[in-house]
Amino acid sequence: MSRGVSAAVAVRRIQVGSALSALGLGLTVPFLYVYVAQVRGLGAGAAGLVLAVFAVAALVVLPFVGRVIDRRGPVFVLVGAALLASVGAMCLGVAGSVAGAGLSAAVLGVGTAVMQPALATLLVWSSASAQRTRAFATQFFLQNLGLGVGGLLGGWVVDVHRPGSFTVLFAIEAVMFLVLAAVAVSASARIPRASGASELDGAHDGPGAVVRGGARVLLGNRAMVQLCVLGFVLFFVCYGQFESGLTAYGVAAAGISPSMLGVALAANTAVIVVAQFAVLRFVEHRKRSRVIAAVGLLWALAWAAAGYAGLGPGGPVVATAAFISTYALFGLGEAMLSPVLAPLVADLAPSGMAGRYNSAFALVKQLALALGPAVGGPLGASLHMPYVVTFLLFSLVVTVLAVRLGRRLSPAQDQPSAVRSRVVAAGGVPAEQMSTRPAGA
Repeated sequence: MSRGVSAAVAVRRIQVGSALSALGLGLTVPFLYVYVAQVRGLGAGAAGLVLAVFAVAALVVLPFVGRVIDRRGPVFVLVGAALLASVGAMCLGVAGSVAGAGLSAAVLGVGTAVMQPALATLLVWSSASAQRTRAFATQFFLQNLGLGVGGLLGGWVVDVHRPGSFTVLFAIEAVMFLVLAAVAVSASARIPRASGASELDGAHDGPGAVVRGGARVLLGNRAMVQLCVLGFVLFFVCYGQFESGLTAYGVAAAGISPSMLGVALAANTAVIVVAQFAVLRFVEHRKRSRVIAAVGLLWALAWAAAGYAGLGPGGPVVATAAFISTYALFGLGEAMLSPVLAPLVADLAPSGMAGRYNSAFALVKQLALALGPAVGGPLGASLHMPYVVTFLLFSLVVTVLAVRLGRRLSPAQDQPSAVRSRVVAAGGVPAEQMSTRPAGA
């Protein structure tokens, strides 16, 4: 089997394993608050603490993960994270005290957080630059499908009067993480090593090829710093509001019922699943910076729809339709971003630093997810007009930052397909065999 075919098999296995782990998370995470507060009878305060621990644990470990990934390889880290998450899920399923639930949630949070940069780096190792756009888009599609199916199945199974129903779901989640670990080990055997004549683009040097002064190199890469700032605003405007400020605003200002909140979230997932590959064909041949800029404008429209739902004229039906449209527009933007952000991080990373770049970007995302609810929750619940205006303006900031980022990217980083087409037309070496080093690094 050729190296190219072998790498393609590895990518498919990684994507399937990622989807199964997402399914496991979907089975339990949406019901974690209810499980701790009601099923285990620990109260709302304990449930809030457990959710906070789940999120904060990621912030503690992510700054240190990247170097380990670059030194030991993403497979080593991914397997360890999956095993840790499996233990956390299993313990959470039988936890009967605040301390037990909090410790289990911390272990689960650390495991799932570390998986993100490890999976991203493994996909980088397994794919040439020309294939990364499609590889990451497919992973995002499958992860959302897994989360959606998991949430649907979990909703059918859980029963607050039967703690055992939750234990079963946590056990299934633990098994899914073990499957991911096994898949990662299996896929690693098919990843071409950079020490040989690889068909990949030299994006990694293999375990142990660690660049010294990693943090200094990363901070000196102005394009990567700008991308991290842009990423923080993106995640703050969208994901940081989904289940906090935006839902609070929907209930308080628009009178949206809890059942319709579920429909809105389902609409978000449905748009991603339906539109992902149609959007991919559009995105593949555009400049990445312009795609991100377009997402900023699209999300500004989403916030305008949210404003109309809560503050505009019309009855409950109009408000509900506008609110659901907000989540659908967010989903379309997410589908546009998935083929762009992770491959761009990979193309900005110098050889031997993919793990640290992916970890830094994952940390930025986690910070936004932590601060988003803290800022958006109180605003969305009580200051309706300022809330909508603030996040509409933040969406426009995304567009401005994306345009500025585009000026710092090289042509190969901003639009790899165009560079590859020009090189092939001239009879040169395809771009997937070229090294794309970050501008300003």
